[in-house]
Amino acid sequence: MIKVNNLSYSFPQKDLFKNISFTLEDGQHCAFVGTSGSGKSTLIDILMNPEKYTYDGEIDMEPTCRVGYVSQFSQLDKTKETTVFEYLLEEFTKVQNEITSICTAMETSSEIDSLLEEYQLALDVFDSIGGEDFESNVNKKLNLANLTKLKHQRVSELSGGEFKLIQVIKEMLSSPNLMIMDEPEVFLDFDNLNSLRNLINNHKGIMLIITHNRYLLNHCFNKIIHLENMELQEFNGRYLDYNLTLLQSKIELQEITAAENEEIERNEDVVINLRKIATFNADASRGKALKARVKYLERLEARKIKAPFVDIKQPNISFDIEDEIEDTVVLKVNSCSIAFDELLLENVNFEIKSTDKVALVGSNGTGKTTLLREIYKNNNDLIEINDNAKVAYLSQLQGERLNESNTIFEELFDAGLKTYDDIRSYISNYGFEGEILNQKIEELSGGEKNMLQLAKVSASKANLLLLDEPTSHLDTYSQMALEKAIQNYKGAILMISHDFYTIANCMDYVLIIEDKTIRQISIRKFRKMIYASYFDKDYLEIEQKKKLVETKIELALKDNNFVRANKLCLELEDLIKML
Repeated sequence: MIKVNNLSYSFPQKDLFKNISFTLEDGQHCAFVGTSGSGKSTLIDILMNPEKYTYDGEIDMEPTCRVGYVSQFSQLDKTKETTVFEYLLEEFTKVQNEITSICTAMETSSEIDSLLEEYQLALDVFDSIGGEDFESNVNKKLNLANLTKLKHQRVSELSGGEFKLIQVIKEMLSSPNLMIMDEPEVFLDFDNLNSLRNLINNHKGIMLIITHNRYLLNHCFNKIIHLENMELQEFNGRYLDYNLTLLQSKIELQEITAAENEEIERNEDVVINLRKIATFNADASRGKALKARVKYLERLEARKIKAPFVDIKQPNISFDIEDEIEDTVVLKVNSCSIAFDELLLENVNFEIKSTDKVALVGSNGTGKTTLLREIYKNNNDLIEINDNAKVAYLSQLQGERLNESNTIFEELFDAGLKTYDDIRSYISNYGFEGEILNQKIEELSGGEKNMLQLAKVSASKANLLLLDEPTSHLDTYSQMALEKAIQNYKGAILMISHDFYTIANCMDYVLIIEDKTIRQISIRKFRKMIYASYFDKDYLEIEQKKKLVETKIELALKDNNFVRANKLCLELEDLIKML
């Protein structure tokens, strides 16, 4: 068991969490969720490296606890000439060589006692990683992730998504007591995401995983930790059930709040009337009645329930547009071929009209990002962009579009917003508040950097958006806000995404890369393709019904219709049981 008790930590610019507590027990696979910048990555770094931080509270973890870790920003080493199999065997080979070296030393050394001690320690490590079955375990993990075909391929030749999965496997093979992963799903295609799901669900130890991916959240976890507004909630159960309890709590608390507000308003009216009477009548008894009523009103205000934890602020993303283009072709690709070290795409043809919302999908390494960059550069004779099109680009490599040494203020000033007040007001819609304007971009979380990119894209008022993995690193609330912004946008979008929910919720059609070319398919056909490989029968139809009921509950709460909200909540509960 791992215990965190009353932990508090602050950066110079802001407080991250205050007196938070949680436990992780054997067999728990825990999803760690919360809005971007709330301190999730910092918290797991404190767990792994407590000596680096000055914090208040207690972390109870055995000194011998082995921790496996997969970073959200892992980089493929292009110089790595070892094969995947050799790479995965590195820990085993290291221990095996150490044991051999100690045995060799014992043949001639007089320090037998110390060498025997080293030998026993090395044997303990060998046993802890399952040394006797290590090669067999490597093969099992590769098969589980559907990556056996990569066994003899060089690590340097892997795609980013393949390398991420190989890293996950390597950490799992070391048999950690605690496996920590920070957004391991980022940039994984659908097949690799399914492989990650299999690896997570078959792992036997404790897991703590920061993720915003709705597919993983709904299919992989039996515990939820939610960090929000410096507070933490823990929930034993599925993410779907956790969201239902949040909604039920929200309805209950909002109903109490509405009753309290009604009582406060009634007493405010009484106080106003008593003051009017006291103005014309100086009777002492009326003065006492007024004072008593004022004190009662103060008590009501003091005990008034605070905004519920579940009332999470969703960013207000919107893509403004300066010049709409009439219904015409805004982007045309004619028999174009794309290469990056090798031929990626050949004889590609497609066109996008001025209000089309188009998803570009394909396996990792098939050339999606290379194509999008080629369109943005606009110097290829085989790619035509309408003369009236103004193009904005969001990159999956955030450093391409953001100057990391800039402050948020400087970045938005360069984007065309000129006054401090204008920038402060504008960026608050994207979840940036207070003195954060003066914070360096390099200090932001991955989600905050992507939100800043989205803010810059909107500020450009472009009518053609090229978005490369815009949902990556975004929390689920921001993902849903982005979906609304895409649906309401009046221009054209070409978006690379591996997020099925975003594609299904707001795209008009899909361009799919297969066999080095691109073909267009309808959203309906894309859904069927996804159903066949990743979801149980009727899963997404139930998901759609669930979303519709949640929308009805939201409308009921806006009208303070708590009877209807509670009735709909029962309907929602039945749908969740089906999922």
